[in-house]
Amino acid sequence: MEKTKYLLELKNMNKSFPGVKALDNVSLKVRPGSVHALMGENGAGKSTLMKCLFGIYKEDSGEIFINGKKTQFLNPKMALENGVSMVHQELNQVLKRDVMDNIMLGRYPKKYGLIDQKAMYKFTKDVIADLGINIDPRTKMENLSVSERQMVEIAKAVSYDAKILVLDEPTSSLTIQEVNLLFKIIKLLRDRGIAIIYISHKMEEILEISDEVTVMRDGQWVATEHAKDLTTDKIIKLMVGRDLVNRFPENTNTPEEVVLKVENFTGKFQPNIRDVNFELKSGEIFGIAGLVGSKRTEVLEALFGVSTLESGKLYLHGKEIKNKDASTAIKNGFAFLTEERRATGIFPTLNIKENSTIANINNYKKNGFIDNKKAVEDTKWVIDSMSVKTPSMKTLIKSLSGGNQQKVVIGRWLLTEPEILLLDEPTRGIDVGAKYEIYELIISLAERGKSVIMVSSEMEELLGICDRIMVMSNGKVAGIEDADKLDQEKIMTLSAKYL
Repeated sequence: MEKTKYLLELKNMNKSFPGVKALDNVSLKVRPGSVHALMGENGAGKSTLMKCLFGIYKEDSGEIFINGKKTQFLNPKMALENGVSMVHQELNQVLKRDVMDNIMLGRYPKKYGLIDQKAMYKFTKDVIADLGINIDPRTKMENLSVSERQMVEIAKAVSYDAKILVLDEPTSSLTIQEVNLLFKIIKLLRDRGIAIIYISHKMEEILEISDEVTVMRDGQWVATEHAKDLTTDKIIKLMVGRDLVNRFPENTNTPEEVVLKVENFTGKFQPNIRDVNFELKSGEIFGIAGLVGSKRTEVLEALFGVSTLESGKLYLHGKEIKNKDASTAIKNGFAFLTEERRATGIFPTLNIKENSTIANINNYKKNGFIDNKKAVEDTKWVIDSMSVKTPSMKTLIKSLSGGNQQKVVIGRWLLTEPEILLLDEPTRGIDVGAKYEIYELIISLAERGKSVIMVSSEMEELLGICDRIMVMSNGKVAGIEDADKLDQEKIMTLSAKYL
């Protein structure tokens, strides 16, 4: 029998951090010209394994083979130079520079000792055109959407003549149309013999795009299966170690009287929201749907006072209020979980205790000093109630998985005892088990009379836990309906109403 040739082999990989074993004897084999999905709950060790491959972390023990040759990368530069590229979930880009600067960073072509702008432009244009991406190389990164920035990062990774490409949650910010473009690019690369390791929590995507699937749990290898032999239920069982009968908890909250009224919200700088009107009830989970660019996030930012309104009024319990800034909004009982967790959610260089208590810091002041005992008690509550996986509250938050970071941020806001929670993509980049826990948390908050406004790109998620859904289209309200009267097709139709 002919021995199967693998482009990449990771053998018996082990990696520990203080108080936690992130990788426990994990092995992985990836074929050339294939898409190999890597799945598992947050904290399962997926990203740690890939960071060991990419030279960000040094494994404690284990071996890495590429094309049968044992190797080890001391840093990402070595990995890139040897055909291994990685696109991280959280994009690290120089937003004030243009596309070609970002793609060529650290390897500018020179002519007569100066940067050759013409050569740089041609190289960048050829790379993005080859992948079917329609972006001008001279466009500043800050002028691109999150999805376009994602495409640029993939083009950059491919431009290193990558033979192995790691994609970590590449579709977390993409629309259906953009996901289709990404899949087209992935298939193109696969057909060229590139091995693609695809990390995602989206079951349907995995089953559509993958050839093989490896599942990890608690830092250990659980199974590797052909994608064609898997179902969503089987993947979930492998990931969480148990059957998860329902994707969504039972919605047991009962919305009552109107607590918040939004009248004619219109953004000052266009394009923005225009004449947005809706009411929010106590104990209600109110979803906001729409395509990327529909200005869903802008609605939340206007409510929280972090974007400027041209006109509009806001009433809380029948009394007009003005959330002129975030501090005022917090005093008025609002809390805002932002979409870009790394950029505007966490304080990466601070520990879990500091991240948990920072929004509520005034409550810990006692005679001019911080009441550390109370801060420790509240942080313990966040860790326990949010089921945060961490060795200690003194652990830097940047060391946690994305899902555990998200749980800390949600806990932080709950410590402020808000009346109205604004949640922008609260389960983005979070595994199915942790998602269920967050759904349960949102519903329990609504049961206690809290009001929740939730933006999500996952229509199934909105339909699964919301009482009503407002659909945005090009900055306008395209419709507001009870969730049980909507389906994905109706939401998509409304999303295109004003395009």
